[in-house]
This record gives sequence, structure tokens and C-alpha cells, in this order.
Amino acid sequence: MRVVLDTNILISAIGKTSPLRPIWTSFLFGKYELLLSDEVAYEYEEILQARSAPGASNLVMKILIEARNVIHKHIYYSWNAIKKDPDDNKFFDLAIAGHADYLVTNDRHFNILKQLAFPQVKVLNAIEFLAILSTVENQ
Repeated sequence: MRVVLDTNILISAIGKTSPLRPIWTSFLFGKYELLLSDEVAYEYEEILQARSAPGASNLVMKILIEARNVIHKHIYYSWNAIKKDPDDNKFFDLAIAGHADYLVTNDRHFNILKQLAFPQVKVLNAIEFLAILSTVENQ
């Protein structure tokens, strides 16, 4: 399964005591493929540097660079589907370019995507994605 994680999900999931930790652990164990573009990677790094423990940003980014289940995509077209927070469009554009099964976010700005007839991306919140991961774990 191919997934795009919004930054808010990634930041929450890497915390050792976070209830979202299974999202990160499942990634580390190759349970899903993470789609990544340069623009999304830059945002991940910027936010990790600002909000995480010293050295955490470097470790996470190194993992994302070296992991075999990361799919790097170049974005050639912007759909500009999210008007309320245009900066979020990079995640939607990545999901479309990478044929994502899911875009995982807790950001309400993404709810507009659920109304689009085309192009379509399945938007899930963290709890919904955890439920999917639990079914993958049990297979």
C-alpha cells in the first residue's frame, strides 16, 4: 500500500510514547510504502528541526533517504485543490503523482478533497489509518 503522511502525522508518529507510534513502526517494518517528494521532504526536515529533540531530524531524514520502502516522486503538476491552505497542496499533488492508496492527515483543510470527483485520493485521519494498519498486521 502506498501512503502519503502529512507532516502532522509524521511528527506525532515518531514520538516513542505517542499513540500514533504504530504508524512509524509499521513503516520501519516495511508494512507500507511511503511516498516522498523533495518539497515534502524539505517540510518534514524543517518541522522536525524546529519541534523534535536534537539529532532526531537527522536520524529521521537519514531513514527516509535509505529506506527501501520510500518512493521518491517528482511533482510536475499542481492541482491547487486546497484553497484554504495552499501549502498543503504538495501532499495532495504527491498522492496523485504517486498513485497513493491513502493520504493520512489530521488537518481539516484536507476535507475538501473528499468532495472532489476527480482526481480522487482517499483521505484518512490517523485513527482510521491505524485501524487499517492493524488489519495488515493481523494478516
